[in-house]
Amino acid sequence: MQDYSFNEYFEKFPIAMAYVPWQTLTKICEDLDKGYHKGTIFPELDKPFSGRRCVK
Repeated sequence: MQDYSFNEYFEKFPIAMAYVPWQTLTKICEDLDKGYHKGTIFPELDKPFSGRRCVK
């Protein structure tokens, strides 16, 4: 591997773009302690990791 400076190394890669849809948060968990334990108090964002993709 060649020795590149920090800037030279990253100049080889294109700038990335991301699409992030608007999130409509309509409800809050009734049991806030349970929501905090899950990492969110918004049921719409509670999508546990299943190893492949998000599920409800």
